[in-house]
Amino acid sequence: MIHASLIESSRLKREMAEVLIAPITEAIDILIACIEGNHKILCMGNGGSAADAQHMAAELIGRFERERKPFPCMTLTADTTTLTAIGNDYGFHEIFARQIEGLASRDDVIICFSTSGESENVIRGVMKAREKGVKVLGFLGGSESSLAKMVDLPIRVPSTRTCRIQEGHITLVHVICEALEAHFSGRTSG
Repeated sequence: MIHASLIESSRLKREMAEVLIAPITEAIDILIACIEGNHKILCMGNGGSAADAQHMAAELIGRFERERKPFPCMTLTADTTTLTAIGNDYGFHEIFARQIEGLASRDDVIICFSTSGESENVIRGVMKAREKGVKVLGFLGGSESSLAKMVDLPIRVPSTRTCRIQEGHITLVHVICEALEAHFSGRTSG
C-alpha cells in the first residue's frame, strides 16, 4: 500500500507537468500583475483546503525561499473571531462572501481551494468576488464542478482523490511561489 500510494502520487505529478503548464503560467502572470499593481491576494478554502490557503498566504506574505519584500496576501480562513461571528450572525455559508465584500477591491485576486469544487461558502465567496469584478483563480480537482464554471482560471488537478488533489495543490503553490520570487528578484527559475 505504501509503495502504491507513492507511485500514484508521483504519476499524478508527472501528469500535472503535462497538462497544467498553461494554467499555472497564466496564474503566475495574473499574480505578477496584481502584485505590481499594488493590489492584494486573498485566499480561501475549507478543511485541508483552508490549510492550503493559509500555507500559500504564509509563503507570499512571509517568504518562500528568498529574502524579498512581502507580497500583499492574506487568508480568509484563519481569523476565528471573524469566522465565528459571521457564521453565528449570517451562517457558515457566508463566511467568505462577507469578508470579500469588506476586504476585496476590483483589481485584487481571490484564490480559492476546493477539492470538490462544490463548497457552498466558497461558491458564495466567488459569487461576491464576481459582483465586485475581482479576478478568481480556482485550485480544484479533476471532476466537473460548479466552481470550475465560475472562476476566471480553473486549475484542475487531474484526480478525484482528495488526498492526491491536495498534494497537487500544495505542489502547485510551491511552483507559483518559486516563480514569483524569481520574477521579483530578477533571476530566472529552473
